[in-house]
Amino acid sequence: MATKANPRRKTISISIAINTRSTVSLYIPILKLAGKMPPKRKPSSTPPLHPPCTHPHVLTTSHPSSQFPRVSASRRAAATTASGIHKTGITDTYIHDFVSDLEFASTFPTPLVLQGDALEIDAQEPGQNFRAWERGKHRNAVPGVEEGGRRIIYVVGPPGMDGEEIERFMKGWEECEVGRGGDRVGDKGVENEKMKMDGWMLDVVFYLQAFYHGLPVKQMDSSLLQFTPWEDTSPSSASKSKSSKAKPKSRTTSKKIPPTYISLRTSTFKTGIRYRLTPSSPFTHQLNLSDLLDLAIDILPSDAYALLMLVNHDLYEDDDDEFVCGRAYGESRVAVVSTARYRPELDAVQGIEGIHAWPGSHCIEYMNEVCGIKKGKRKRGENEDADKNDECAIAGSPLARAVTQQNTLPPLSLSLSPIVSEDALKGLFLSRICRTASHELGHCFGIAHCPYYACCMQGSASIQEDARQPPYLCPVDLKKVVMATGADVRRRYEALLGFCESHGSAHMFVAFGEWIRGRLEQIERVERGEILDLLG
Repeated sequence: MATKANPRRKTISISIAINTRSTVSLYIPILKLAGKMPPKRKPSSTPPLHPPCTHPHVLTTSHPSSQFPRVSASRRAAATTASGIHKTGITDTYIHDFVSDLEFASTFPTPLVLQGDALEIDAQEPGQNFRAWERGKHRNAVPGVEEGGRRIIYVVGPPGMDGEEIERFMKGWEECEVGRGGDRVGDKGVENEKMKMDGWMLDVVFYLQAFYHGLPVKQMDSSLLQFTPWEDTSPSSASKSKSSKAKPKSRTTSKKIPPTYISLRTSTFKTGIRYRLTPSSPFTHQLNLSDLLDLAIDILPSDAYALLMLVNHDLYEDDDDEFVCGRAYGESRVAVVSTARYRPELDAVQGIEGIHAWPGSHCIEYMNEVCGIKKGKRKRGENEDADKNDECAIAGSPLARAVTQQNTLPPLSLSLSPIVSEDALKGLFLSRICRTASHELGHCFGIAHCPYYACCMQGSASIQEDARQPPYLCPVDLKKVVMATGADVRRRYEALLGFCESHGSAHMFVAFGEWIRGRLEQIERVERGEILDLLG
């Protein structure tokens, strides 16, 4: 996944109308068997469903096989301070008023660093401490309320279609050709029934209002963005936007060959968006991410701190990309996120295991499986009795509570549960979009990828790793966000908890809500002057 901040160029803004009440509907295909009901069969002697993993051993460290050279506890503590001065003996456990390293790690664990993860590929990620972020010249400061100016986060939804011609031309581009079981839609016996997602755009707005508590978040009228047919292939008219980026010539040589551009128009101009055919992908076509980011820069309102554009199409950035889910041009204040790869029916073909999405991703049995360690085989130095492992999350800690609470919900797997509710699938889809949206907007606040802890601002090298990462901010990045937004930490957590409680069918939000409850209890005890001791 491409999620790196990229201050590509300076912003150019125009006025644009705002509509905070508009809604967008999204249809997600779900698998349905067609034809007559099969004949009744005798019950099998073996149970068809396997009991779900309950994650009995939740690890707070990276996997034992990892070679990740983690920053020391004292340097992690220094990363949250304004001075950034490293003092031996002043650890993150001490600075946050915990009594032991394990208790702190049971709230803010280490990155997983499994095979193929971003930090396994690039273990030398330097990290951005608070001092470097605060002094960074690339960062756009948020003006105070009394100053006015650029304080609003705008969210614009997927563009519409301007006319029947473009509807015919782009028909099916947003539709996934793979059913939830991994079968291609259209195969014999498989139909494509669609699940309607009403109001999901407003849910994303409400989540971001809580995540970036202290700043207004508004929804732009997405009807102002409309796909239209491509009209001219000459470079001079390839884009009529204010963007100075030149578009390459179209490779169109015959009417039989489709153009390499479609147009995306606003109320004042239109620009060319590259696309490509992807016959081996679950989607027939992909749009170019860089062109969409350029358009986002051009429509950035004058009072916007940042603009997030959400699209339903699959995206690519470079010719060698398989796909990308999102990217931000941080200094230019814009981010684009695609919803395409977050559709639950793609989980089987993409190798995403719903049972071990966060927080279940910290399950040691699952981590062993990903790293190719068979059951019963332990690496040298691993404890024989995992129940006594001094690196497993303590009962009653935020991480352990999140896992326990998520275990109360039906598993998000057809191999483990005969029926996955439509509400659960909607919640799964929404939670993935919300987590990535908050991550990409973090880059607009000048926040780099985080190697300090498991954190919402971690980099991600795959769609599988994306599902394993948490929605919360670690202490280092939380300090950056509350400094930028002016939010109170407790009130921010309470706002996020309120959102999670209103989405009780979504596994991630249920787990996140319980993590927040545990964290709020910790904050209350510290405010009462108590040392956080979960073992005492």
